Amino acid sequence: MKKCMNLVGILLVIAMSTVSLWAQITGTITGTALDQNGKPIVGATVELYSIRSGTRYTLKTNSKGQYYSVGIALGTYTVTLVQNGNPIDEHGNAVIEASGERTVDFDLAKDNVATGEQRQKAEASMKNSEKIKTLNASLKQAKDLEGAGNYDQAVTLLQQATQVDPSQDLVWGYLGDAQRGAGDHATDAQAKAKDYQDAIESYQKALAIKPTSGAYMAQLADAYAKSGQTDKAVQEYAAAAAADPSNAGAYYYNEGAVLTNTGKVDDAITAFDKAIELDPKRAAAYYWKGVNLIGKATMKDNKMVVPPGTADAFNKYLELDPTGKYADAAKQMLSSIGASVETSYGKSKPSKK
Repeated sequence: MKKCMNLVGILLVIAMSTVSLWAQITGTITGTALDQNGKPIVGATVELYSIRSGTRYTLKTNSKGQYYSVGIALGTYTVTLVQNGNPIDEHGNAVIEASGERTVDFDLAKDNVATGEQRQKAEASMKNSEKIKTLNASLKQAKDLEGAGNYDQAVTLLQQATQVDPSQDLVWGYLGDAQRGAGDHATDAQAKAKDYQDAIESYQKALAIKPTSGAYMAQLADAYAKSGQTDKAVQEYAAAAAADPSNAGAYYYNEGAVLTNTGKVDDAITAFDKAIELDPKRAAAYYWKGVNLIGKATMKDNKMVVPPGTADAFNKYLELDPTGKYADAAKQMLSSIGASVETSYGKSKPSKK
């Protein structure tokens, strides 16, 4: 009798352990299915499928559109609502855990709206990708046209591109480049002025979209300079240098060139000094600084007296670019002020005897 009671106790412990283990490795799922009008979907099938394990379950909705099941193996499931053999709604990544009850509801009115929004976003993304592809092709074609000297055709093509998507700063920037190029090659003064003004407006539109672009500011400055608006050009070059410090040396050099062309000698020297400070190896900056310094020369006893640093500027140019396009001119400038070439790079080799 005692052995029998012990056996019953052992079996009871085993049974209790089995119940505990079963509770830990399965979970529960429940939910409600509603149609477009918010009414229960009766007799529909709810299918659970685990991609990882291949486990499947099939449940049915009752008269209230509800379904419920215990003993679902733990895991992640796709839960699909099927009516008359056709899937009509679906929820992915439904995680069944040992603790708690997983609720997966179907509401066709809400779910279809969400699905529609996702579809619209996907379609919009696809259209945008196609638009970008078309614009990139137009930009490349425009550059090819400019390379062949067909600036007017490039302008027309890029104007059409701005109609496709006016929110792209790059399109406006490319249009400004083409219009500026057209102005550079125009022989009629009125057409030239119009091209430069059109370029100014295009660069302004590019900057309205990307206001911190030093490159657009510099391109706008060049268009201002070519249209005779020197003060605005200088202002834009200064803004470009502030916005894009890594290229500030180039912007100050271009500013100096504009000021040189308009005879503003002192301001030009200041701009070239800034360019040299930021980019000490920019040879041309030394040459043009020297040219502007000569512009401040005075005459005394029939001799030209130049400001200090003039000869140094030309010699520095010859040191950095001894065979550059300004090399002969630099030597002539030195000769004209009675100075010698003091860099071994710039000196002429002695003739052989």
